[in-house]
Amino acid sequence: MEDKEIIQSSKIFSNFKFQKYKHEFKKLVDEGQNPKALFIGCSDSRVLPNLITNTGPGDLFVIRNIGNFVPKYQPDSEFHSTAAAIEYAVSVLEVEDIIVCGHSHCGAISSLFKSPITNPDLVHVKKWLELGANPKNFIESFGLEKEETIIKTEKYSTLFQIQNLLTYPAVQEKVQEGKLFLNAWYYVLEDGKIYAYDFKNEEFKLL
Repeated sequence: MEDKEIIQSSKIFSNFKFQKYKHEFKKLVDEGQNPKALFIGCSDSRVLPNLITNTGPGDLFVIRNIGNFVPKYQPDSEFHSTAAAIEYAVSVLEVEDIIVCGHSHCGAISSLFKSPITNPDLVHVKKWLELGANPKNFIESFGLEKEETIIKTEKYSTLFQIQNLLTYPAVQEKVQEGKLFLNAWYYVLEDGKIYAYDFKNEEFKLL
């Protein structure tokens, strides 16, 4: 899509589509946002959180990054975008659910099975992908075919990210108090189906 097409689409939203949510946006401005869930998804352009959850303005607080990864809690003075958003969602907005949503054909996951990145322009990408090493190594240990290994890594990486979420003191505290629930989802691009991990039966089931 060329820039002029994006500009034209923005005009269509402002002049027409916005009217559908006009009163809703006015209420959100006057009363502030009060989302019930934090959605942690991939930056992949094919993954649209509000579309796949059929939610509207004010319903989701969204974090998007490469691979829908969650770094472990690190209380230092560095810049931590994902961590800051998690803290804000949990301690300020007081969301009741966190959804970590992986998806099929994830470029971040598939790159874990390719040659190491050597391009100096991708220094931050290379570092960020280290967050996918543990799920990759875990699934590889089962000795499955490559395609199945990648798919299972896409799915079970979400569980490793939930483990990382539990390193955040506020997240751990609210989970223990029953005020916050953690969810692992897997979205299939081909058919739009979403699978959620059943922690009791230890398997992904269709929502």
